[in-house]
Amino acid sequence: MGSDPMSSAQRYYDALEARVPEEREAHLLAALPAHIAHAQKNAPGFARILEGVDAAAVNSRAALAKLPVTRKSDLGELQKQRPPLGGLNATPVERLAKLFVSPGPLYEPEGTGADWWRTARGLFAGGFRPGDLIVNTFAYHFTPAGSMLECGARALGCTVVPTGVGQTEMQVTTIRDLRVSGLIGTPSFLKLIVEKADELKVDIGGLKRAQVGAEYLPPALRQAMAARGIHVSQCYATADLGLLAYESFLPDGAVTEGMILDEALILEIVRPGTGDPVAAGEVGEVVITSFNRDYPLIRFGTGDLSAVLPGSSPCGRTNVRIKGWMGRADQTTKVRAMFVTPKQVSEILRRHVEVLKARLVVEGETGNDRMTLKCEVREPPGGLADAIVASIRDITKLRGEVELVAPGSLPNDGKVIEDARKYG
Repeated sequence: MGSDPMSSAQRYYDALEARVPEEREAHLLAALPAHIAHAQKNAPGFARILEGVDAAAVNSRAALAKLPVTRKSDLGELQKQRPPLGGLNATPVERLAKLFVSPGPLYEPEGTGADWWRTARGLFAGGFRPGDLIVNTFAYHFTPAGSMLECGARALGCTVVPTGVGQTEMQVTTIRDLRVSGLIGTPSFLKLIVEKADELKVDIGGLKRAQVGAEYLPPALRQAMAARGIHVSQCYATADLGLLAYESFLPDGAVTEGMILDEALILEIVRPGTGDPVAAGEVGEVVITSFNRDYPLIRFGTGDLSAVLPGSSPCGRTNVRIKGWMGRADQTTKVRAMFVTPKQVSEILRRHVEVLKARLVVEGETGNDRMTLKCEVREPPGGLADAIVASIRDITKLRGEVELVAPGSLPNDGKVIEDARKYG
């Protein structure tokens, strides 16, 4: 079993984390022209998006900011035009390791090589060490989360038990029987596992650390886990880019403020709906340029909101810090770790012409999200609500309720999705 993360002799995953910031910036900008040229030459989609761009001249942030933003919300249309990856892949599909399918559907690649998603760095900062035995409770089918975190854990030297989601009783038994020391998954599923262990009176005291993502982590949950001796850290990753940022610990076990940007990424915070960088500290959309040779996403708009924190982390890592995930730049939201989009709501309405207008309201607490599609209907035929419930399940892959309301009942504010959950 691995050593305690708080007493590890190795302070950083590698020397890159403690570089002088100016050195990191100079290295990234020096590598940018060649990388853009690589994308233009080998990725047909970027050859079109960046047509007429002189790659050699894109050697500063100001020059980068003049390039178009390709947003996650654009991927569906791009992939339809040039299947399966919109031509954004610089490595041919037949030479990739895996293709994943996220709701939409959207297709995401995984290349060959160790730690292709770069998640090992975030796991190390969260206290995971070579020799740790860990359960990976992220999904292993269709979407990339399970594979994404397993790649990093294996590169770090951990032994992985690929449990996936569900079957909490079996999860608890596995953690006890194998004396598992670490867990990877969503905050809500970590909570469910611990509650199931209490219910069954099973000792899972060997579990000392967890890295969570894909959902909001309530401070109360982190505190409750710490009281049980489980150190919880967060990572921020996407199915397109892999690891973006991660939390770290101080020697006394305290979690540092914000999240540290991963190496080999250029971060911009832009005004939502534009490509214009905002002032330092202002909330905006997270836009990333990734130096991944297989999938060289240039100015990729994640649709996530965040802001840069001033100064560097007290843990000694010198890269930019962000406040973490602060919501969506559009009306797309996450429900039980799955994206739900206005386009999906429109698809539901197309199936049910009786509905004049609809608004998807997401309520509840983390791990107990509730979706209700409020539909304006004049004279609802029998069975309409049940039919819409079935459509919600079919299109979003999530359970949802339906409330039929009178015409004119819904606010006239243009909202298709309302996230009424309370954060903080």
